[in-house]
Amino acid sequence: MSKPVVLIAEELSPATIDALGPDFEIRTVDGADRAALLPALAEAHAVLIRSATKMDAEAIAAAPVLKVIARAGVGLDNVDIKSATTAGVMVVNAPTSNIISAAELTVGHVLSLARHIPAAHASLAAGAWKRSSFTGTELFEKTIGIIGLGRIGALIAARVQGFGMRVIAYDPYVTSARAQQLGVELVSLDELLEQSDFVTIHMPKTPETTGMIGIDQLRRMKRTAYVINVARGGLIDEDALYKALTTHEIAGAGLDVFTSEPPKEGGSAQRLLDLPNVVVTPHLGASTEEAQEKAGISVAKSVKLALEGDLVPDAVNVAGGVIDPFVRPGIALVEALGQFFSGLASSALTSLDIEVRGELAAYDVSVYRLAALKGIFSRIVSESVSYVNAPLFAEQRGVEARLIVEAESPLYRNITILRGTLADGSVLEVAGTLAGTRMVPKVVGINGYEIEVPIEQHHIVMRYADRPGIVAIYGQELGAAKINIEGLQVAAPDATGRALSVLTVDSPVSDDLLAAMRDAVGADLFRQIEITEA
Repeated sequence: MSKPVVLIAEELSPATIDALGPDFEIRTVDGADRAALLPALAEAHAVLIRSATKMDAEAIAAAPVLKVIARAGVGLDNVDIKSATTAGVMVVNAPTSNIISAAELTVGHVLSLARHIPAAHASLAAGAWKRSSFTGTELFEKTIGIIGLGRIGALIAARVQGFGMRVIAYDPYVTSARAQQLGVELVSLDELLEQSDFVTIHMPKTPETTGMIGIDQLRRMKRTAYVINVARGGLIDEDALYKALTTHEIAGAGLDVFTSEPPKEGGSAQRLLDLPNVVVTPHLGASTEEAQEKAGISVAKSVKLALEGDLVPDAVNVAGGVIDPFVRPGIALVEALGQFFSGLASSALTSLDIEVRGELAAYDVSVYRLAALKGIFSRIVSESVSYVNAPLFAEQRGVEARLIVEAESPLYRNITILRGTLADGSVLEVAGTLAGTRMVPKVVGINGYEIEVPIEQHHIVMRYADRPGIVAIYGQELGAAKINIEGLQVAAPDATGRALSVLTVDSPVSDDLLAAMRDAVGADLFRQIEITEA
């Protein structure tokens, strides 16, 4: 079999290629060259990008076998996540790869502003010696206000405390206990702006945060204060900042990011570059050798997991998260149960309960909901179904899927039950478990019938009025067709006298033979179940 194709669309560290290993065919393309990118995507199973490659709806549509888009960095402005999700394409990034580099750059901007380092350098390099023109300020006992006390904000707090600075922060999602642990005082945004000598912003860019530092906020700052943004362009209103800097409402600004990158001629960002009280860098937050290597290795590992059909902790469009090793073996079981469920369903699914019982109740098993939906819809829709778009298929069809977790499990150490209501009003239930030290996936219940059938590729399920000779009837039919019965389980009759048999056979059974067997047995339920590998 040919190896999956991994397309490298931008320059990445050699360690990235090494981390991918020998199991993939590596191809390269200039992702910024649209004419080259689109045809190269046709056979790509994964594409690794940085910031120059635009994976928009057109690019995703040009990649029919694409499974994962991997951004070797944090920002995903150049990826159409909605289109990727609809297409079942996983989007991953490296959210922690650049946090140290970004924090250190922030501190670099603080020092550059406090001591006028860039301007002093330019002056001296031009032949002037103007010591008195560059009198700065110490950081010691000054107040720095951090807007957004996440991972980067916390790293900055730790570093500036070494300078003897007072650290205050605004973050509505951080508890006072966490802030106290970091040695930071939580305040309102207005209080932070009014008290700080340096303000640095570390928020995600959302409709709510875009322009969050505008005219009103800048007017609240001290005239001697500085504002720094190495997070995302647009968090600070650039027109408002230009006015505040030119009218000396604040002392200066340090900027690594801009609304338009690179700044457009005549645009709001371009005007800021010409001001003497602004220190600028060309989006260098992640531009260290260490950050680039971490990002590349991180997404390479994610690509490997994704192409192996696994869930990825850093996937931004899959609600799976980190999966405990105790939970992981059950994912394939639940997906197979979903396929089994679809094979038995007599009409469309309207609602589904995924019930997990036993020791697994102590763990996060939210991934089982995704696995069940993936298994079910892989048998229903013609499109490729993945952990990414399976919930979308459910939503489009109005199927509510609930996850129920209970510790009580009288018969099995762990059991997962899929219980669904169908459009014809009937209820279908399929239960499964992992059995023994080898953790063999088994179906252990169908609509109240107790069985124990290892899940294989080909099964036949039938329900009929219990009477002697039934096994001989279908055994003769299958034998004549040279189809071996590899396993057989007959559940005890229910209150109506109907029994349930589950056969495991070594090959698919033709529709004609299935019809003949159904008629011979007189079954009111007769289904062939085909299980594909998860």
